[in-house]
Amino acid sequence: MPRPCAELEPKAAAKPRPQVNESKENENDDQESVRPVQTTFLGKIARVYLTPFSLSNCASEQLKCSLSQLEEKSTNAVLCKKMKLKKTPEVKMKATSSKSESTLLRSSSKDHTTGHQLGQKSSAEASVLSVDMESSDDDDVCDDNSNLDDFSGLSPYERKRLKNISENANFFASLQLSESAARLREMIKRKSPKCKRKKPKKREDEIGCRRSMRLLKVEPSEISFLPPPVKTTVEEEEEEDPLLPPGPLEMIPENEDDNELFKGLLQTWAEMSKTCRKSYQKGLSSIKSYKANLNSMVIREDTVRKLVDGSISSVAMHPSETRILVAAGARTGQIGIWDLTQRCEEGGMFRFYPHSRHVRCMYFSPANPAHILSLSYDGTLRCGDFSSAVFEEVYRNERSGLSSFDFLTEDASTLLVGHWSGHISLVDRRTPGMSDEKLSSSMEQIRTVHVHPVHRQYFITAGLRDIHIYDARCLNSRRRQPLFALTGHTKSISSAYFSPVTGNRVVTTGYDCKLSVFDSSCISSQIPLLTTIRHNTITGRWLTGFQAKWDPKQEDCFMVGSMAYPRQVNIFHETGKMVHSFLGECLASVCSINAMHPTRYILAGGNSSGKLHVFMD
Repeated sequence: MPRPCAELEPKAAAKPRPQVNESKENENDDQESVRPVQTTFLGKIARVYLTPFSLSNCASEQLKCSLSQLEEKSTNAVLCKKMKLKKTPEVKMKATSSKSESTLLRSSSKDHTTGHQLGQKSSAEASVLSVDMESSDDDDVCDDNSNLDDFSGLSPYERKRLKNISENANFFASLQLSESAARLREMIKRKSPKCKRKKPKKREDEIGCRRSMRLLKVEPSEISFLPPPVKTTVEEEEEEDPLLPPGPLEMIPENEDDNELFKGLLQTWAEMSKTCRKSYQKGLSSIKSYKANLNSMVIREDTVRKLVDGSISSVAMHPSETRILVAAGARTGQIGIWDLTQRCEEGGMFRFYPHSRHVRCMYFSPANPAHILSLSYDGTLRCGDFSSAVFEEVYRNERSGLSSFDFLTEDASTLLVGHWSGHISLVDRRTPGMSDEKLSSSMEQIRTVHVHPVHRQYFITAGLRDIHIYDARCLNSRRRQPLFALTGHTKSISSAYFSPVTGNRVVTTGYDCKLSVFDSSCISSQIPLLTTIRHNTITGRWLTGFQAKWDPKQEDCFMVGSMAYPRQVNIFHETGKMVHSFLGECLASVCSINAMHPTRYILAGGNSSGKLHVFMD
């Protein structure tokens, strides 16, 4: 068996080194002897014996075959290097080391071969090393070429971008910003030091900031409390809405210094004849003629005047057929009288202060048109007698606020007064003093009271969310239930009124944006709902709420204010159809409260600024 070229032996059991004849080495100086090389690999000692190699000992064909294989390997390696331009040197080192390790493992695993084969293999390995060195040189060249190709392979946009970056850098360098910044720093350092702001001295009487006694762990008794602030005198404080003294008040106009005009008005008022109610109850017209008369009514500049201070909350028309007299009540407690027959002159308007607060309701007496009755939130009900120029006090109740009233009898001697608390007072003007009879009701709040025009014992009340019809004869402290309860609204109700001639219809106004018409022709049975009209009734805080009221000349039609643009006053039929809308350039605001003349085609409406708008033919 031929002796192996190399063998692996463990360190613990290493074989004895074979002895070499040293005499032969000395004898043949030209011929090289076998040189053992000892290495350690994977914890084992590897001995490799190297023998001399010459080209004459190997066949030429075998050499050509090995060289051709090496050339193929080298070309493949060069191609891989070109494809991977960005290959790190660490990867090359790893690949080389792995290749050498694999070579050593293959050499260690093979059997021992002859010396001729060993020489042939070593020659092949030498050639491989030479090819690797050449390929590494080629790689360096390729890397240098790749750096050049990186810039040449960019797109035109990227080349232009790099060119712009370089130009901008050169431009900023030419500006010498760093030098200018250094100069600015030197200038800032040369400036004088800042003056410290003097702290304001703390006043001795100044109150310090409040601190928690609990956090300071101080008991309240140990800290003296500050004295309470000194109140101003009563004379400096303004009293809000002072109540007027009880009893009659003299009728003195606030806006007229010359009493001759007012005396002339009183004389004219006393000479006016009483208007008979029956004279216009039979004079009902058809819808066509009614529309024609409404179309003839217009508004002009001379029929618009500021009558009172503040928002108008109630309007009343005098029933005279010879003169046009309009009264308006304001939230400030004023009552204004306007004689439209003198609208072209400076006079004709008079203001009075019979109340100190909101004038909620106002009517001319049906028995004596020279009397005007007004109800206010100050808890008083007064009667203005123009024949004697005095505002008499009819009823007073400061504890319970008054909301509305109506005449229970045709001679206006008995009144029904509604309270915000929900009860009703029966006031008889013929009895001395201001005695009243309290009538109980099942309502939490009463806003309007209206008596049936034919059956005077029946009256209707509108409350928070209830509409009730009562019989005044049967209403006492024991019986509080109404005869009928009308339903049709989902929110609060502002008003409810019978039709003026027969009382066969009831119109109600609710804050649910609905106007409802009920059939009240037969009070002994149920009162059905006839019509519901959608109408915007949300007036807000600063406008007086809408109240739909019947036209006394045409009991199947009623009027109501509108929030629509242009500003207008609408007339509706009981079926829900709109009959007419009063428009005009002079009507530039919302007329919340309106009143119609009982015999003539004249309409008066008041707004929130105290102006009175009158439509007439």
